[in-house]
Amino acid sequence: MRILLVEDDEWLAESTARALRTQGWEVDCSARGEPVALSIAQDPYDLLILDIGLAGIDGFETLRRVRAQGSQLPVLFLTARDAIEDRVRGLESGGDDYLVKPFSLNELIARARALVRRSRTRLGNGLQLGTLRMDLEARRAFIGDAPLALSAREWEVLGFLLARADKVVAKDQLAQASTGWEQGVSDNAIEVCISRLRAKIEPAGLRLRTLRGLGYLLEEALP
Repeated sequence: MRILLVEDDEWLAESTARALRTQGWEVDCSARGEPVALSIAQDPYDLLILDIGLAGIDGFETLRRVRAQGSQLPVLFLTARDAIEDRVRGLESGGDDYLVKPFSLNELIARARALVRRSRTRLGNGLQLGTLRMDLEARRAFIGDAPLALSAREWEVLGFLLARADKVVAKDQLAQASTGWEQGVSDNAIEVCISRLRAKIEPAGLRLRTLRGLGYLLEEALP
């Protein structure tokens, strides 16, 4: 997971970034809001953690510029402001969650994880994890901008796994959820499909793990 943290309090930015990095996440920091929209347009961030009381343009204006360019990146506001009107304004301006300072770093980590998981699970008519994207309406899959060729069976299995990213999925769940499979499909057929998918999604920086006796787990590969 890659996070952009925008916080002008140097000590708080450093301590927050350090806590997030303990989870294996990559964190970039900025003390100002002006460069944020361009950074998000150029780099594939998973989450924006944004302070409202910034020098220069504030967090509300920063987020307005981000949303104006079409970004649906999940945003968690961090601020010392605890007035109800500020919370409402933050959410109405396109923020997804709101955490008032001082806050627990464990709560920050939990909220960050939840926001990213929700955004990865479903984006409009699609599913996305890392650079892998599935357009459910058009029934097309992509890695970045490159089309990904999938059989009907691979499409069903990958869609089921992607909607449950970071969760273990049992073999019988895959068989029951795959409408194109005949009843009583063999374990071997599922394993062959998984093997083919594994090779196809590796370029997207994803890992499809086999957990013996449990099932399969789709997740982003660790750096």
